[in-house]
Amino acid sequence: MSEWVHSTVGEVTVYQRAGGTPSVTVDEYYGGEIPFVSIEDITKSARFLDKTEKRLSEKGLLNSAAWLIKEPHILYSMYATVGKPIINHIPCATNQAIIALKESPEIEQSFLYYQLLFIRPQVYKYTSQTTQSNLNAGSVKKLPISYPKDRRQQKKIAAILSSIDFAIEKTEALIAKYQQIKAGLMHDLFTRGVTADGKLRPPREQAPELYQETPTGWIPKEWQYELLDKLAVRGSGHTPNKNFPEYWNGGIKWISLADSYRLDRLYITDTEYEISQLGVQNSSATVHPAGTVVISRDAGIGKSAITTEPMAVSQHFMCWRCDDRLDKHFLYYWLQFKKRMFENIAMGSTILTIGLPYFKKLKIVAPVDAGEQKQIGESLLSVDRNIFSLEADLEKKRQQKFGLMHDLLTGKVRVKEN
Repeated sequence: MSEWVHSTVGEVTVYQRAGGTPSVTVDEYYGGEIPFVSIEDITKSARFLDKTEKRLSEKGLLNSAAWLIKEPHILYSMYATVGKPIINHIPCATNQAIIALKESPEIEQSFLYYQLLFIRPQVYKYTSQTTQSNLNAGSVKKLPISYPKDRRQQKKIAAILSSIDFAIEKTEALIAKYQQIKAGLMHDLFTRGVTADGKLRPPREQAPELYQETPTGWIPKEWQYELLDKLAVRGSGHTPNKNFPEYWNGGIKWISLADSYRLDRLYITDTEYEISQLGVQNSSATVHPAGTVVISRDAGIGKSAITTEPMAVSQHFMCWRCDDRLDKHFLYYWLQFKKRMFENIAMGSTILTIGLPYFKKLKIVAPVDAGEQKQIGESLLSVDRNIFSLEADLEKKRQQKFGLMHDLLTGKVRVKEN
């Protein structure tokens, strides 16, 4: 088995060179043919850099510390998204927040990339504490790097990790594809609806006789533009007094701002906090039945979910109990479709919020026929099921990658050299 060497970035690279930023007040320094890498470009990319948001001109390059990186290097972020490596697939220049690392002959570039990715959680120890944690060229050189002395083993390890990365990227691309499909389908379904045979109505341009004009725009003739309160039972909630321990931890799940990350996932099955029956009795909190559609009107404005069991909510949420007048899945997806609208009408000097009067006047566009509502909800639910399945698979692959990196990049599990 190959001997492992414990070294530093400075010792396994020929050079470490940061970039620079031309004066932003000189227009002719920008808009040229040279891709200009910023931290934002690194943040948005996966393993490889293929494009950038900004470009420099030759003048910009000559009149700054930026330099042309012609060949693939490891571009390493020192500010903001600290410690993220990426390999450029295009000639480019970088700003001063990014340092280009040229590997020395004893280490494979792809292996060094994965080692830098692996040690990223520990990089904060090497940062300088100013207004934010940043690295500098000196601290990057001191970062610890371990590697098998035999480059064949390095290549094998990098190939294994590249393979799982490829699978991850393929799954991410599928998720993005389905999310685009969902966005387009939502637009079509909530503007055209479906006929009895489950097909989209022709667009208004092709069949104007199938549509009616309303204050919110053109909608199918079989649809209604109605107050949401007339189609579902609206409710809200409250926060029991925190000075009374007996009001809390009583088994009643209570949706609060701490649960914002659990919304936008169709169903909410758990909450950060629970309240008790005493807490309900001694506050304005209400236990809403399973199947209630919940929307945030403060932080995470417009995020929504459907409860899977009886739950209470804090005053930061509105909710609706649906019956045969309005399908709960139709309402959930309509709220998702209108999320940007909710974000735009939120007001407040310190915390953006949507007041209760708005929801009292909120109108919804919906089919009169409950069957059409259900068909629309089921169509979107079908796409979401595909997305959720892919996301579960993606998480499984990421965990697999994490385990492989720990085993292979520490030498815990050795790979054969042949």
